[in-house]
Amino acid sequence: MSLVERDEHLTFLTGLLVEAVEGKGRIAVVSGPAATGKSALLDEFAERAHEAGALPLTAIGATEETHLPLGVMGQLLLGAPMPAERRAAVRGLLAAGEDGRRTAAQELTALLLELAERQPLALVVDDVQHADDDSLACLSYLTRRLRSSGIMAVFGRAGRPTTRAVEFLLELLRRPNHHNLVLPLLSPGAVGQLTAERLGGPAGERLAAACHRVSGGNPLLVNSLLDGHLAAVRAATAVEGELTVGDSYGQAVLDLLRRGDPGLLPLAQGVAVLGASGAVDRLLGLDGAKVARGLRELEASGVLTTGGFRHEVARSAVLLDVEAERRAELHRRAAALLHAGGAAAAAIAEHLLAAGPVEEPWVVPVLEEAATLALAEGRVGSAVEYLRLACRVCEDGPRLARIRTALVRAEWRINPSAPTPHLAELTDALHRGHLRPSDGLVLAKALLWHGRFEDARDVLTELQLESELHDPETAAELRTTRPWLRCWYAPFLDYVPEAEEPPRSRALPSTAVSWRLEAATALDSVLSQGPSEQVVAEAERILRSSRLDEMGMDTVESALLALTYGDRAGRAAPWCDGLIEEAISRQSPGRRARLATIRAEISIRQGDLPGAELHARQALEIVPAGSWGVAVGALLASLLTALTAMGRYDEAADQLNLPVPEAMLQSRYGLHYLQARGQYELSSGHLDAALSDFLACGDLMGRWGLDVPGLVAWRGDAAEAMIQLGDQDEARRLLEEQLGMSGPAAPRAWGMAMRQLAATYELRQRPALLRKSADILQEAGDRYELARALSDLARAYHDLGELRRARLTARRAWTLATKCQAQPLTRLLGAKFDWNGAEPTLQEPGAADGILSDAERRVAELAAHGYTNREIAKRLYVTVSTVEQHLTRAYRKLHVTSRADLPTAMASLVRTG
Repeated sequence: MSLVERDEHLTFLTGLLVEAVEGKGRIAVVSGPAATGKSALLDEFAERAHEAGALPLTAIGATEETHLPLGVMGQLLLGAPMPAERRAAVRGLLAAGEDGRRTAAQELTALLLELAERQPLALVVDDVQHADDDSLACLSYLTRRLRSSGIMAVFGRAGRPTTRAVEFLLELLRRPNHHNLVLPLLSPGAVGQLTAERLGGPAGERLAAACHRVSGGNPLLVNSLLDGHLAAVRAATAVEGELTVGDSYGQAVLDLLRRGDPGLLPLAQGVAVLGASGAVDRLLGLDGAKVARGLRELEASGVLTTGGFRHEVARSAVLLDVEAERRAELHRRAAALLHAGGAAAAAIAEHLLAAGPVEEPWVVPVLEEAATLALAEGRVGSAVEYLRLACRVCEDGPRLARIRTALVRAEWRINPSAPTPHLAELTDALHRGHLRPSDGLVLAKALLWHGRFEDARDVLTELQLESELHDPETAAELRTTRPWLRCWYAPFLDYVPEAEEPPRSRALPSTAVSWRLEAATALDSVLSQGPSEQVVAEAERILRSSRLDEMGMDTVESALLALTYGDRAGRAAPWCDGLIEEAISRQSPGRRARLATIRAEISIRQGDLPGAELHARQALEIVPAGSWGVAVGALLASLLTALTAMGRYDEAADQLNLPVPEAMLQSRYGLHYLQARGQYELSSGHLDAALSDFLACGDLMGRWGLDVPGLVAWRGDAAEAMIQLGDQDEARRLLEEQLGMSGPAAPRAWGMAMRQLAATYELRQRPALLRKSADILQEAGDRYELARALSDLARAYHDLGELRRARLTARRAWTLATKCQAQPLTRLLGAKFDWNGAEPTLQEPGAADGILSDAERRVAELAAHGYTNREIAKRLYVTVSTVEQHLTRAYRKLHVTSRADLPTAMASLVRTG
């Protein structure tokens, strides 16, 4: 009730009091929902009555005193001034037994009329609906005799009255001197005034609508909301422009419910469990009409709106107020009611979670269905909870094994280490014959991830039973597992039997299994035979076909890595970024971390060293290193490679000091780790240790049949170590092998080998090889390796005395190295060219547009680097004549007369551009 409304009501009641003082007795009933300011209004009226010369006599009805005879009359009379002997007589009348109570009531009423003859009376009875029957009889007798007395009787009521109180109030309606005053909930405008007073003008205007929506206009709830919001503002936890609904609001809702009819709180508890549906009466075992009246009353008080509570804070407060055993019982009843009514599995499952184990035959199927739907909707945490509860109540061995396998898969999406406690139980289920072969493969993969290779070997061996190969789905799973194992855990390939192709008459495997098989086969092809456009197109088709949840992580990882190891990092990056966003939206932190690991590897192959560090550290933040199992090798490899290339050797050493599973070297992850460790050792001057790691990596790749440069270009790394150790011949042999294995289909490995090979030739032969390397690496999209090739080319030019070309090439290398944050490379260039501080870098393409056109600039830059007209024409896909025309115009604009002047002119153009 606003201040304006309160003043209007007080004025109205005061006017009636004036008439009563004049001998025209008046009756008023003030009603309204609980906590709308009724009691405060009556208290203030009593004060005004005293100021007006009337004697205020007050009483309050209470549910605890409903059966206390003459309780309300006692409150009225014992508050009146009277001689001691009269007060003693009143006490005697109030204590009269049942036989003398009728006479006592008449005498007490006569006493009030006698008091009114001496001084006008203002009788104020709040919560009259809870008054005892004997007091109501007295008040009824009194109100029939008020018309010519100096008495003003004001009764406050809220909620549902007792049967006798209903009769009393209906009787009052028939009195000609009766007046009814209804206190409504606050209007939006009144709430706006209140918020403006409490919060200040601008904030009050912004939050008024939300405050009215959550409170329903109930003054108690409005003030509790404002109290909570102001507390949040003081604690600096409030969000600008948003109403903070705190615990004070929930407590106010409980207070309001306790003030009202005793039946409202249990009803509100039922609504908190089941919502304001038609089944609340059955949930609570109450009469439907009674529940309907109660729901209307709760809506009228501002606690409920159509469908339930106005805010979750209120619902939570009401639920928490219920004793735990009673709350669980309500949820059990709710689950049974919803199941009987054919409700959605997710709604039933939520009640089952709150109820605890329920031993009914329908419970496990409902939880399984709810988990399946939750996973499809990206609610992984909910799915995990449903499956955990299903495991607790399921007593069927094979079904329990299936549920536990689903739980392992779901928990893996959140944290790969979470399923560890289930692995022993699933292994036991396998031995008992309760685990399906496809689920056994899931168990084997989990054991391999955690480095439990002996256990995984036992599981794979047990899956080789001949009878299992007759099942088409199992055969398809086994066909999928073989190429997957070859790419991840090659030493275990012998433990998975070859599965024959099913006859055409047999049922085809599921779409998910088919995708896994196609993706694993594509990756296997890249790692065993090298990349091809056909395989790359197949990987992209798989990624384009479906969403993350439909494909599964095995499929996603295989397809992404087929692109990555197939020297198509630039095409893999956007797919990976999109899948990471999907993992975030679908609440799958474990999947997000695994995708971030792949994204770090992609960044390494793009020469994006800061990006690789960012993605690797994000993966470690989501899933700590200790939870990665053997897969930590790939993650640490990307981080270690990036830190080493950026010259942050102390941080790189910290990563090397992290413990890793010994079993890691029996997996693909170990190959990456050996390479990264070797590169760190090479940069630190530990040449023998570096060479040992590179050769060990190559030995494993050869034994596993995965010896392709796209996976790990170990020959080039080993050759660099050999060159520094003085073994040029062996280095050249390894590099020529790598060149023969790479070619145009694997441009990154090809370009890297070309750069490394140049170091084994005489100085005058190096520029041609290094220019070719730079061309290839630019096409491959690896900025860091391109910067290394250009740096080597600049130094070769410098040592050959071609200083202009050297300086122009060095600036290009400097620019790229700076973007990659490759400090060792920038320091090397600075030392070679005697640069102090930051050297001016090349402008981005287009900076010289005002002098040279794009085509002229591209031709002039290539010519400055020593390319012939024919070579330029081939690179730019134009004719030699076109190249000559562009060069002629470039000469004129740059004021040069020969090709030899181009490096200086282009460098000058860069500085002034």
